[in-house]
Amino acid sequence: MMQKVTLQIAGKDLVLETGRIAKQANGSVFAQYAGSAVIATVCASSESVEGLDYVPLTVDYNEKYYAAGKIPGGFIKRESRPKDKEILVSRLIDRPMRPLFEKSFGREIQLVPTTLSTDQVNPPDMLAIIAASAAVHISDIPFNGPIAGVRVCQVNGELVVNPTYEQIENSTLEIVVAGTKNGITMVEGGAKEVSENLMIEALEKAHGMILELCALQEKLREIAGKNKLPLAVSSYSLENSDAIRKAAYAKLEAACFLATKQERHEGIKAVQSEVAAQYCTQLEDENQKKFFNALFEDMQYEILRSSILNNGRRVDGRGTEDIRNITCEVGILARTHGSALFTRGETQALVVTTLGTVFDEQVYDDIEGDKRENFMLHYNFPPYSVGETGRLGTGRREIGHGNLARRSLEPMVPSKDDFPYTVRVVSEIMESNGSSSMASVCGGTLSMLHAGVPMKKPVAGIAMGLITEGAGGPGDRYAVLSDILGEEDHLGDMDFKVAGTEDGITGFQMDIKIAGVSPEIMSKALDQAKRGRLHILSIMNQTISRPAEQISEYAPKIVTLRIDIDKIGALIGPGGKNIKALCEQYSVKINTEDDGTVTIFGKNTKDAEDAKIAVMGIASDPEIGRVYNGTVKRIMDFGAFVEILPGKEGLVHISKLSRQRIAQVTDVVKEGQEIPVKLTEIDKMGRLNLSYIDAIDPDGAAADGASSSAGSEDSNGGRGAGGKGGFGRGNRDERPGNRPRR
Repeated sequence: MMQKVTLQIAGKDLVLETGRIAKQANGSVFAQYAGSAVIATVCASSESVEGLDYVPLTVDYNEKYYAAGKIPGGFIKRESRPKDKEILVSRLIDRPMRPLFEKSFGREIQLVPTTLSTDQVNPPDMLAIIAASAAVHISDIPFNGPIAGVRVCQVNGELVVNPTYEQIENSTLEIVVAGTKNGITMVEGGAKEVSENLMIEALEKAHGMILELCALQEKLREIAGKNKLPLAVSSYSLENSDAIRKAAYAKLEAACFLATKQERHEGIKAVQSEVAAQYCTQLEDENQKKFFNALFEDMQYEILRSSILNNGRRVDGRGTEDIRNITCEVGILARTHGSALFTRGETQALVVTTLGTVFDEQVYDDIEGDKRENFMLHYNFPPYSVGETGRLGTGRREIGHGNLARRSLEPMVPSKDDFPYTVRVVSEIMESNGSSSMASVCGGTLSMLHAGVPMKKPVAGIAMGLITEGAGGPGDRYAVLSDILGEEDHLGDMDFKVAGTEDGITGFQMDIKIAGVSPEIMSKALDQAKRGRLHILSIMNQTISRPAEQISEYAPKIVTLRIDIDKIGALIGPGGKNIKALCEQYSVKINTEDDGTVTIFGKNTKDAEDAKIAVMGIASDPEIGRVYNGTVKRIMDFGAFVEILPGKEGLVHISKLSRQRIAQVTDVVKEGQEIPVKLTEIDKMGRLNLSYIDAIDPDGAAADGASSSAGSEDSNGGRGAGGKGGFGRGNRDERPGNRPRR
């Protein structure tokens, strides 16, 4: 039986419906808003595994091209591997929902939100988050939700909830916020140097809408919810747990505060192995071994958190606001266009910038419509960065971290009009112990400046953490940590990344593991993050603070100019003939835009500049009195036809070739010869009459009193030069040196 609930948002109905589509799934919700529709289904495996220490959750958001009335581009006309956008939306759904599942449920869970319709006005991704949560909430799968997600933008100084694509495009702040009725649990987004106060205001506005959306899902569960399945509560417990704890705690505490990550890892491993040897018979049982390992993680959790809250001491000896040692280097790779090595403690990013042309732009073909981007950032996290073995490849983590770094840098990348290059930044993580994405932001800034990219301002990023005692509300003890380590991320209550310039925030990501944080904690974390960001920027600026004056000699040379729109056709020529000829002649690539912008890409400056002169020639109208360096194209008895601009020829009559009377044209010029000529006349028919510079006096008068009108039509029907047209031939021979009769 179909059941549905409705909530009006911005004058349109959000409808959540169940019981009509995909009824065999554990939970299914069909969500509609305006012209967008998403079906979200959730299924759980039939068998449970006892004692799992993680949630086996998979989220596969996908978009169908038919949703926008499109057929996929390329040779394969069906949807295939997930696009980056689908992976990013899957992460937006996964991150706030995963902590709300019970590990003791012990079953694999697959959540599949699918966009079936889109009006290309209202983004369907927020609808997918709501539908996914609702599908789980009404299902028989245990879930401590619901959650909801909303997008908040600042448009024309006003905060707008769930904006349209057009509003997003014109916004100065765009964040996606997810949370429960108890508080915010996830934030992701970018901005154009907004203040910390505006960010807090946007979060508060988002949570107001989240409360309404959670209430809507509760209403749907009341009328269509299933009874929840039982948890697979373990019947096992660790034997001798008190004795093991007593034997290990003091030694483990000492190992947790060794100087480096590697030393701590080896020290903890040694303590664990030593104690395990004492209980080797007991630990032959796999379940006992699993609980033994869990006890050691619990002890590390206690040691780290109590040290910070009670003593203000972190595992590497720093205080809560201290930032690890930072070193910055640029120009370490000889043949790349720009390179930098950013090292912060045991996190290190080698970041490389490559400059390309418009032909290197990233082209997107998806349900939002086709678009192009001339700035890309790709992030790679090889297993050796953490001293492990594994497969190389691009996973969801790489795409997510790269997207955060890209959004953080993008507002400060110059526009295409100011810098006509396509910019690709690649961050190779060489070492990792805390916030490699923010290291990519810092290294990306250094690398682009070294490549000569005229960034508006340098950008730096920092990762913040949180340790709380209690619920994180007023009166509870807490500590905000600057520049967190991997251990503090894993065992803490919040992972909070902020990137920006000295004047404001450009990138923002937050994941909260507790029910929520108070405005007081948020405000303190943002203020502390700003101080850390400014500190990092000051160190980066000591290495490089302005773009290099010259781009690499190995980078393509780009020249731009603007021509009249009605000249574009002449530049391209029939079937692209003219533009292809120019590209071959000067070894360049030429791109034209509808607004008359012409971009020339050459391997060196000379080729690009020579091509620019040729393009300007085609786009220019011949000027009487101007001297041109022309090429002799054809020789006739009565004169020579000279090309002064691509596709534009004029006639130099024989009488205008020399100050002395000559017997034949070839006595002075030959085909293919370049000669300086002056445009003396454009007749009523548009034909061009030229004079050879050597044949006229400094004032341009014809030599030897010659006064014939070169280029005029002769009595035999021969045509003078004019525009792109060809020239006819007379039926009689012209006598050398004689003027053609009219």
